[in-house]
Amino acid sequence: MVKQNKQKTYWPHMIMGFLVVGITLSYWTVKSASSLPVQESNQYMLKYQQADMNINDIMEKRALFNKQYTIEILNTQTMMLELENAKRAKEEKEILLHLGKNSFSYRVSRKDGSIVNDANVTFLLTRPHSRKEDILRENIKISDGKYSISDVNITKAGRYTLQLRAQIGDAIGYSQLPAYIKP
Repeated sequence: MVKQNKQKTYWPHMIMGFLVVGITLSYWTVKSASSLPVQESNQYMLKYQQADMNINDIMEKRALFNKQYTIEILNTQTMMLELENAKRAKEEKEILLHLGKNSFSYRVSRKDGSIVNDANVTFLLTRPHSRKEDILRENIKISDGKYSISDVNITKAGRYTLQLRAQIGDAIGYSQLPAYIKP
């Protein structure tokens, strides 16, 4: 006569339960990660991959520029903006912008104070974490010793970054300034 084992085993059910939980968590992870927008960085006015591959060259050209030249923004209003953070609060000096048309003037000069008239200048107005509303102006011409960018139309309040790249021969200089529009 055969003995019957009346004890039930639950391990097949446990394995199936773990598989279902694992598949559900994997699906949730992929769905939540793909729903978040990813914005590319545009530091040095390049895509992240290009800047990463050529960072040594960029830093050498920047150091060469900083030895001989300076970039300064002219005729702007600044304000102290208090930034609140969970760790600490700090104040940061930011350029004050306004909704509608804005204009910017930059001076590229040698260390001795003489104006550089033959720089290849590019301007970019961008938001810190988005590239959707970028305004790029290339080959800015000099007039009265200033590289002027006019008719920059800003439609939304918030934080912005003013970036300028000046190339003189092999030297490339960068200026990156925070800006703000009060809501």
